[in-house]
Amino acid sequence: MVKAKELAELDDDELEQRLADCRQELFNLRFQLATGQLDNVARIGQVRKDVARIKTLLRQREIEAAEAYYSGRLPASGKPEPGTDDEAAPTGSEEPEPAEGGQQ
Repeated sequence: MVKAKELAELDDDELEQRLADCRQELFNLRFQLATGQLDNVARIGQVRKDVARIKTLLRQREIEAAEAYYSGRLPASGKPEPGTDDEAAPTGSEEPEPAEGGQQ
């Protein structure tokens, strides 16, 4: 069983890898259960909780990043907000380019 503090220290890529590993382990445990080879049935519950912990942490980080982005602060990636670049967005007054093939 993984502790939440240990998971909080990992970056998103490592968490995604752990999530994939836990899901694979859960699949294997279920397969062993179905074939009668599983000795420790409680391990299934432990791995399910590990998956839930990892998914919760990833979702919390996703929400924090979205809140930071929409509150005007830049996310850790340092990308600027949309609409602040030099290229202007179309205003709708420009003529649309004709579709290929000559017909619209």
